[in-house]
Amino acid sequence: MASEGHPLESREWNLDPETEYRFELDPGTSLAVRLVRGYAEVFGSELAPNKHYLFGSECKAAIFTWQGCTIEMSHPSTEYVSEETPMAAYANLHIAFEQMRVRALRDLRGSPVPDYERDKPSDPPRVLILGPENSGKTTVCKILINYAVRAGQGWSPILINTDPAEGGWAAPGALSAAPVHSPLPTCSPGNPLGSAATSAPTALSSNALLPLAYWYGHAESKRNPLLMERIIRNIGENINDKYQVDLQGRTAGLIVDTPSSFASGPGSSDERQKLIKACVDAFKINVILVVGHEKLNVEMQRAYASLLTVVKIPKSGGVVELDHLYRERVHNYQLHIYMYGQIIPPPPGISSASLGGETLTDLVLAPSSTVINFGDLSIFRIGAETMAPSSALPIGAARAVSETQAVAIDPAQPGSGLLNAVLAILAPPVNTEESERYDEEILDLPISGFIVVTALDIKQRKMTILAPNQGSVVGRTAIIGSYEWQE
Repeated sequence: MASEGHPLESREWNLDPETEYRFELDPGTSLAVRLVRGYAEVFGSELAPNKHYLFGSECKAAIFTWQGCTIEMSHPSTEYVSEETPMAAYANLHIAFEQMRVRALRDLRGSPVPDYERDKPSDPPRVLILGPENSGKTTVCKILINYAVRAGQGWSPILINTDPAEGGWAAPGALSAAPVHSPLPTCSPGNPLGSAATSAPTALSSNALLPLAYWYGHAESKRNPLLMERIIRNIGENINDKYQVDLQGRTAGLIVDTPSSFASGPGSSDERQKLIKACVDAFKINVILVVGHEKLNVEMQRAYASLLTVVKIPKSGGVVELDHLYRERVHNYQLHIYMYGQIIPPPPGISSASLGGETLTDLVLAPSSTVINFGDLSIFRIGAETMAPSSALPIGAARAVSETQAVAIDPAQPGSGLLNAVLAILAPPVNTEESERYDEEILDLPISGFIVVTALDIKQRKMTILAPNQGSVVGRTAIIGSYEWQE
């Protein structure tokens, strides 16, 4: 719909069956897509006809069609159509996982088993996805999750994000997990898995998610592999506890997204293998998918082929090489969205009445800036600020601070690193009695939210914090990582 004085600039693309339209957005631009005819999807999430879907914050995505379609674009950006996609392979995976879910549900209900399936295991799919940087692992996760929740069987598979640079439903630096009940939208890299219920209206189905999140605090797994391993095991224990009381939910299975450092990188091979094994053990993995990496596939076949299924899957040709500066901008988008909400302004000529999906143009949060005393908040750093790996220490040398030791931070001390730092506020301890507390309990507490320290007044022993709501943090415990944010 064109508004007066602002005619709608648009063009149409006619897509043949099993092709996809790929686009990339520049900073500060937005894009509106409308499905004119046929059927189409964005990373497994189906588009409704004749509704505009907005994309922003330098989003890079693809619109795929199985049967052919016509789409209308407003304000086109970098764009092209590809006939070579890995979607057939991904759909075959979905069918195989769907069969595993059906067998698991049948086993739970005690239903009769056909003769041709008597020898097949009845475990639901518990999938670990590995691959190098810029291989499209998160996209594969979203496609498989979205196909599962669209299957019409009431599945709610658990999506687990172990990539601290991704951020998931929380902020960058967090590892998280959530059962997914409806297709995950793609509109911005600032909320790649949709928004959590803590920072968006729960009337939106993709926002009715209450993720379990733990704070790692850094972008790279090599920064503190022992802490990451512990968090992975914590998430695994929580999921196992959930499955003990939700046997039917267990049949939907789970999918684990991983950082590229699990596949390759400057860290030692032993550390990578330990973290992969931690995931396999914690989540009881029975399928490993390796995205477009022959050497890693061989490694996984040697290590795990006798225990579980290892499958190499193709990497999409539409995967974009992301540089360090782009990733930094995405982290800024994520933190801004966490504090202020997600706003994607529609291109000129697009009315809000014509918008589809769950993209809002007026989702605004009102963050609270509060002055608190230094003593109101207990702040810790896990391990030393800069810590060489154990293998780099002199022979016979021992650490003064262990990698999983909580070190108290005094805001009044020079070099505290608190100004502009992102702090994770921890949930209150389960055991309130001192006799039941243990030294490292702080490592096992999930996150209840995030704040940013915007000002320090050393003389008055006060700090100014920014939070997405007005809840009090007095008496709470916070952990600092290596992330900073300035408006």
